[in-house]
Amino acid sequence: MGVSFTWIGHGTFVFHFDGHETLLDPFISDNPVTDVDPDSLNPELIFVTHAHSDHVADLEVVAARSGATVVANVEIATWAGGKGLNAHPLNSGGGRDFGFVHARQTIAFHSSSFPDGSYGGNPNGFVFTTTAGQRLYVAGDTALFSDMQLIGRGGLDVAFLPIGDNFTMGPDDAVAAAQLLKPRLVVPMHYNTFDLVAVDVDAWAERVRGETDSEPLVLQPGESHSL
Repeated sequence: MGVSFTWIGHGTFVFHFDGHETLLDPFISDNPVTDVDPDSLNPELIFVTHAHSDHVADLEVVAARSGATVVANVEIATWAGGKGLNAHPLNSGGGRDFGFVHARQTIAFHSSSFPDGSYGGNPNGFVFTTTAGQRLYVAGDTALFSDMQLIGRGGLDVAFLPIGDNFTMGPDDAVAAAQLLKPRLVVPMHYNTFDLVAVDVDAWAERVRGETDSEPLVLQPGESHSL
């Protein structure tokens, strides 16, 4: 059945791996660019890149209702377990086969604290490998870093990169990231949600076409794509 993904807006995506629903960084109820109802989501796994409110706002509610397993760094997984949620801890460089997808946690350069200010562990990205061997890299919130070229070893079908600047890398560094990663497709995220992350995504996409070997895939909130 392959893999498909839907951009909810900001850093939130719904993936379907061989028909299995998976949620990334659930920021839905207070997300100004989406009208998705969190109760409509029934993920089996919820991947979390870091603990900031714009990535975990709906985590507890969705995980409790759906029974999904929260997959995140040790600190976030421990927090989730303390809330009575199913959780699986990972740490940078470690991976786990969940049957319908393998997930490996990567480094990211950002910060991570829960909305109450408590420690949220190190921020992370993920490399997802499907049963068909497709590889998808979600950078999470991050600055540009040179080890992205190592993440791209073996080829990437898709890279999901923040481009909104201010809190993460901006358009210039996101182009450089695509040059290091060399994915077939590059999907922008974490932009145009608020004024502080407002960028010209069309201008960025043109630069990707002209300066990299990747093809930009600019989704609208709610839009899906299948590989």
